[in-house]
Amino acid sequence: MKITDRPIPGQSLTAEPRSQAFERPPEITDPIEALDVHLDNLSTKDAIGDLISFVELGVDLVTLVQGILRSAVMGGIHSIDVSLIIAPVIHEHIKGVLDASGVKYEEGFEDKEGKKALEYKRDVARAKRMLSDADSEPEVAEIKEEPIETEEEPVVKTGLMARA
Repeated sequence: MKITDRPIPGQSLTAEPRSQAFERPPEITDPIEALDVHLDNLSTKDAIGDLISFVELGVDLVTLVQGILRSAVMGGIHSIDVSLIIAPVIHEHIKGVLDASGVKYEEGFEDKEGKKALEYKRDVARAKRMLSDADSEPEVAEIKEEPIETEEEPVVKTGLMARA
């Protein structure tokens, strides 16, 4: 399936009802049968080469599995519910293929931004604790802020409404 074969926004409003594969009942309703189809497709030499290529380009496993399963749903092979059931097995299958190939990959479960935020919060908590645990706090001289005097130039009004 090419990327241009997918529906465009609003197409369902102009196309005949049930004209797309994803609008009709799926071909496979049994998760075991759907899993067999996917594992057979992913076990070919070309598919393994494609998997390795995508992972080497930086695609994580979760994104890869979601793409495979969404494509099957759009093609009318199985439903979204079946995708949710078989996703962990396909993830582990692809992970096993990549481990056997010696390819390094990211699984996609890590929340890097959330991890950074958590580390920052921990650092702030440690700093507060260190400051409050200090037995003898050094005296800090108070800094008095004095207003800075600036020379302001008078504003000269010009234009139609300015008075002389």
